[in-house]
This record gives sequence, structure tokens and C-alpha cells, in this order.
Amino acid sequence: MVETVPQQTTIEVIGLELEGVVNVPEEARGVVLFVHALGSNRHDASDARIADALQQKRIGTVLVNLLTTEEQETDAGVEARFDPTTLGPRVIALADHLAKHPPTAGLRGGLCGTGTGVAGALIAAVARPGWVRAVFSRAGRPDLAGEFVRLVRCPTLLVVGELDGAVRELNEQAEDLFPRTARVGRVPGASVVHEDPQAISLVAELARDWFPLRLGGGQGSRGAPSASRPAPSR
Repeated sequence: MVETVPQQTTIEVIGLELEGVVNVPEEARGVVLFVHALGSNRHDASDARIADALQQKRIGTVLVNLLTTEEQETDAGVEARFDPTTLGPRVIALADHLAKHPPTAGLRGGLCGTGTGVAGALIAAVARPGWVRAVFSRAGRPDLAGEFVRLVRCPTLLVVGELDGAVRELNEQAEDLFPRTARVGRVPGASVVHEDPQAISLVAELARDWFPLRLGGGQGSRGAPSASRPAPSR
């Protein structure tokens, strides 16, 4: 088992201070930047579970709230949370930071977005195709990225729960807008939006198997998803 110690830090990009948690194992095979825009001063607990699964594959993780502390505490954060022109540049700046600064400099990168943070991740994938090798979306809002989805060239997995209603439908509609680079992974009989524990466990397994293949870090621990795991639509 890979033992790593997460470090809470403040990442300064484009004149902003964003709170992050960095966890990079020795001889890391790559790094995944987790982005969300939660309206509270905390990091997503489900993202932390997924990050832990990736660390066991020697993939570094960086969890960042795209909202500043001030935005989390004021009404300004509500608007920023759903604004792709705000979220996109922040994810781009974070990707540039990880590409240049230790301990992540030189590592191949992936993005894991949650909710509205997925819009920022997709915009960054278009803007930084040399660094972003894969995008993993959890109960995301790819529709907020607008026409950028048509320009995403890296593999993209849109994970939703079978019971996620409108969010599932938005992802299914967005799938065909990608240039044959995206697929929807559905967690059967559960909700990813409402963070059912079983659903999040399955999402963590899928991310653990999926990212190493896309970041060039060797084979995942399992093969293709079985009937009891999220099933890609194609």
C-alpha cells in the first residue's frame, strides 16, 4: 500500500489564493487535479475518497476549491460558481502551476471535476491539451462549458448515477457534442449527485482503473467495468 501524507496549502494563481490539498507519492506516475466550486470552506469528502484510490496507484492528487474564501462566504460566489468564464481561467492557471512547480512539475496531468467545476475542467482541457491527458466528470455540468465541449480532444468520462434525473440527462445530451472523445458511465441504481456511499465507492474504483491507462502509468487494477460497476454507454 502506498503511504502518502496530504498537505493543505494555498495556491496562488492569477492574483487569487485558492485552498488546496496536495498529496503526491514518490515516483508518481502522474497527477490529477480535482476541481469543484463548493459554496463552503471545505473540500469535497467524496473527492477525497476518489483521490485516495488514485494514490494507491501512485498517482498524485491536488484537490482545489475554485472559489476563494471570500467568495465562499458571500453572494459573489453564487454567481462565480456557475460562470464558465470565471471557472475556466482558474483551472487553466492551476494546470499551468502544477506543470511548472514541484512536486508535480513534469508529471502528466488529468482533471477530475465535480458539479459546475466540470465546465472549468473542459475549458482547460481545450486550452492546455499538452498537459491535460484525460478528464473525469462526477455528476458534472458539461453543458455550462458551451461550445468548448466540441473541441475536447482528450478521453472524457462523464460519470452519473442512474437515479440522477436532470443531471444524468444533461450528461447524456452532452455526450454526442464531444468529437467522439466522451462517454457516459452510469452507476446503476444509485445517485452520484446525492453521494450515495455505494455509488461513490464505485466511482472511486472506476477512477482508479481509468486514470492510470490515460496517464501512461501502467494498467489499472481491474478490467472493463462489470455489470455491478458504472457502465459506459459506448
